[in-house]
Amino acid sequence: MLGLSGLSRVQRLILGIIVLLIVDVIWVASSELTEYIFEDFKRPFFTTYIKTAMMSMYLFGFIIWKPWRQQCTHVPSEPIYVPVKYDKNSGTDSDDSSGRRSISFNSLSEVRQLPDTHAEDAVLSRLSYSASLKAEEDRLKALSKLSVKQVAKLGFLFSVLWFFANFSYQQALLDTEAAIVNVLSSTSGLFTLVCSAVYPSSSLDRFSLSKLVAVFISIGGVVIVSISDKSFEDNIPVGALWALLSSILYALYLVSLRRKVDHEDKLDIPMFFGFVGIICSVIIWPGFLILHYSKTEIFIWPTRSQWLYITVNGLIGTVFSEFLWLWGCFLTSSLIGTLALGLTIPLTMIADAIMKEVHYSWIFYAGTVPIFLSFFAISFLTHYENWDPVLIGLKKLLHCVCKKRSKIRLRELDREQTESLIVASGASSS
Repeated sequence: MLGLSGLSRVQRLILGIIVLLIVDVIWVASSELTEYIFEDFKRPFFTTYIKTAMMSMYLFGFIIWKPWRQQCTHVPSEPIYVPVKYDKNSGTDSDDSSGRRSISFNSLSEVRQLPDTHAEDAVLSRLSYSASLKAEEDRLKALSKLSVKQVAKLGFLFSVLWFFANFSYQQALLDTEAAIVNVLSSTSGLFTLVCSAVYPSSSLDRFSLSKLVAVFISIGGVVIVSISDKSFEDNIPVGALWALLSSILYALYLVSLRRKVDHEDKLDIPMFFGFVGIICSVIIWPGFLILHYSKTEIFIWPTRSQWLYITVNGLIGTVFSEFLWLWGCFLTSSLIGTLALGLTIPLTMIADAIMKEVHYSWIFYAGTVPIFLSFFAISFLTHYENWDPVLIGLKKLLHCVCKKRSKIRLRELDREQTESLIVASGASSS
């Protein structure tokens, strides 16, 4: 995607981390704006629906982007029949003998275009070895690219899951404190690791004991940071269940998508989100009637200023950031993408400290250390996918313990043998 197929694995990983950090900054600004919107317009379903519907803007790519249009209009070429031009007076020596049979030819000839596969093979045969390998790799990626129909089907399968993952998070922010929501949302990394172990999508998402330890360290850092917030509540409200549901749905959405699409070159991410937006707009709108008549969320039309904030938040915080986040997940791994969500917590508090002059205790700064360390540790473990330092350390520790016990057992056996020999020698001497 975006002509990045030539990047090495390390370059892809570094680029993905940078993209995810940019997404974190965008989400921090978006969360601040969402908090401001909810002060006067507490309508999480409405805002989620509008921001999701705005993603259908990506479908304008069929108008302005020629490769998308070509996917819709591409048809195999038909054979062309061309009349054969020949001289009536021309002939062979056999024409002189009138008694012999003459061979006549049809005046039409069929001219077919050389198949693309044969034409590409002819071009590849003229390239150097390294250039032919690169061209063959690009050709295989182009052949594996999902068609418009397949992308639309994929968007239909994941549209509802994506919508309710976002709606659950918005509802959690409305019902409870952001500190509790952030703590439970950080468990998305744990659910992602579990789902990747059950349904592995690629070698980068392979389960390891070191990744599990890093996830728990990240969750522990989030808990410490949230406790440092004075607004942290002792009891667990209903909104915590919404936050937990959101983290589970996000993990299922990302792992399932990565399982179906293992490389970003196979999927046009803007086209995918465009179909997600238009499908959600069509099938989710009855939720307005259900929530309105059940008095769960009374439908109220936003004011002009509220429309402006919702539109800006939707364009930047959803349409643009969701594209970057999914792209960053493809460049790195599902686990790194979900752990990047936890980085928004200390970044949000740092933004509050700078913009609102909020002062935090040393506990907050102590909690940010394991969050950032676990994120970069997972990135390091993703690069060295077959390396599990925690498991190696446990094996060495177990080996040392077993070796020590075996030495003790050998000493006891030697002592027993020595005692038995002494007794035997004493008995023989007597």
